[in-house]
Amino acid sequence: MTIPPATLIVVDDDPEICELLADYLGRHGYRVFTADGAQALHSLRSEHAPDLLIVDLMLPGDDGFTICRDVRKHSDVPIIMLTASADETDRILGLELGADDYLGKPFNPRELLARIKAVLRRTRSVPPTLPAGQARWVSFGNWQLDRMTRELIDLQGERAALSGADFQLLQVFLAHPAKVLTRDDLYALTRGRDAPPLDRSIDVHVCRLRQRLGEDAQHSQLIRTVRGAGYVLTAQVDALT
Repeated sequence: MTIPPATLIVVDDDPEICELLADYLGRHGYRVFTADGAQALHSLRSEHAPDLLIVDLMLPGDDGFTICRDVRKHSDVPIIMLTASADETDRILGLELGADDYLGKPFNPRELLARIKAVLRRTRSVPPTLPAGQARWVSFGNWQLDRMTRELIDLQGERAALSGADFQLLQVFLAHPAKVLTRDDLYALTRGRDAPPLDRSIDVHVCRLRQRLGEDAQHSQLIRTVRGAGYVLTAQVDALT
């Protein structure tokens, strides 16, 4: 069966960037539309929702932070944010609000294309079957993970869908229980490339995953910080049949 081309929506107030991305990404097989924040949100509730959003942080009116926050109230669609700001705080805040990746302006369109492909590999719909040897259900601590639907299930049976980035990070921890993973390890295993110098985005993603697991950085029992080394999943991991 032929997989339909992914649909991307670019939210940027610079018409030259919008035109560049629509042309470049279109030539690489994507369906590309441009929109403002309100139109992007409306598209998520339509029959033909996008597969990925590319959102500039520095927008007039509702900025990229607001759009990212509003999107996450309704959807787990992956978001790549673009920022001309050199302030790392802006990037961290965007990740905390649910962005899956970020890219600084000015950027090479080839790098954005590579980021899009990587994010979509992590986040597009899960296939109807899992690879041989990989159990659908996994138990750890007080949680179960349904790998088919990418949902966490608590002790009461309540389900919560994970974003692609959160699911991928949890998968890495579950594959390496009781093993200390450095930030570089986690970055490479979740994104398929080496971490940029001094990049702290993995810390943000770990913090976000802890919140999904009902924990905080100061009192986390499942994912503990190993000072000067990285992070470790302390719970026993069991495959359920």
